[in-house]
Amino acid sequence: MGTIVMFLLIGLGAGVLSGLFGIGGGLVIVPALMLLAKMQPLQATGTSLGALLLPVGALGAYEYYKNGHVNASASLMIAFGLLIGAYFGAHWAQTLSPVQLKRAFAVFLVLVAVRMWVTAK
Repeated sequence: MGTIVMFLLIGLGAGVLSGLFGIGGGLVIVPALMLLAKMQPLQATGTSLGALLLPVGALGAYEYYKNGHVNASASLMIAFGLLIGAYFGAHWAQTLSPVQLKRAFAVFLVLVAVRMWVTAK
């Protein structure tokens, strides 16, 4: 598969899942870049954040907004938290080895999966 096509398909998949579940960067793009594009964790994370700089969620958010499913004040507060948190998270990530970062990410995914499984009704 060509590199351009691979990146477009990663973006398309992340976009569909973002529209469906509100996920994309950490759960789809970063693992896909590590597994398919063979990027190291820091490069995959930085590339994902670079892709997310554009208003990628604008059309999806607009569709939810049209149907009354957006809490605008909560969105703004979360966006502010993301702005500050992404800076500190990126700074912290620079101090970890690729192995530490991969393992920490895997633990995070397992914890989220277990929590969702246990609390599903």
